Amino acid sequence: MPEDEAKNRKLENIKELGSVNVAEGRDNIQILPIIGQIEGHVNLSSETKTTKYEHVIPNLIAIENDKRVEGLLVVLNTVGGDVEAGLAIAEMIRSLSKPTVSLVIGGGHSIGVPLATASDYSFISPSATMIIHPIRMSGMVIGVPQTFEYFNKMQERINEFIVRTSKITGEKLTELMLQTDELLNDMGTILIGKQAVEQGLIDEVGGISQAINKLNEMMAK
Repeated sequence: MPEDEAKNRKLENIKELGSVNVAEGRDNIQILPIIGQIEGHVNLSSETKTTKYEHVIPNLIAIENDKRVEGLLVVLNTVGGDVEAGLAIAEMIRSLSKPTVSLVIGGGHSIGVPLATASDYSFISPSATMIIHPIRMSGMVIGVPQTFEYFNKMQERINEFIVRTSKITGEKLTELMLQTDELLNDMGTILIGKQAVEQGLIDEVGGISQAINKLNEMMAK
């Protein structure tokens, strides 16, 4: 039956994509969950909760193309992950012509920071955290000047995006990134709730109702 087929398709989309995919008529707000680890060109283990960029990118194109969708709510609880994939998703969110609001509900760490700032307006729940740190690379690293230059350019790309899409200055971002007294055996800063707002990364502390109200307000304009 067509009704059963539609129901099965929804369940499959939720299972595979974490979303019912495109909106249905009455749903003028589309939800994009970004959870777990951002998966890039290499498949992560089946034990790892992931957001796959090959799922998210077509979904964003469908949202832009669907006249029934008037706004996008991005819900983040991510530890970060692949820098290239995360930055690609962030740039696509930023380039949407429709109003976008992001909500960090658990964590928006590492490459999750530009994903949170990519929206037109951003919220963070009071207990949510954001960790800002320099990029890391796993696997073999060749100790030559070119490797340092590659790291430097990659970091510049991330910093430029965050500064462009939030109220934080480049100097302040670098200062937070190079802190040595907050994270154990690491560099960086952890910001909790309103601290992310005070530093200019996020626009406002809030939850689901505030995020949806803001999106409705932006869509009405």
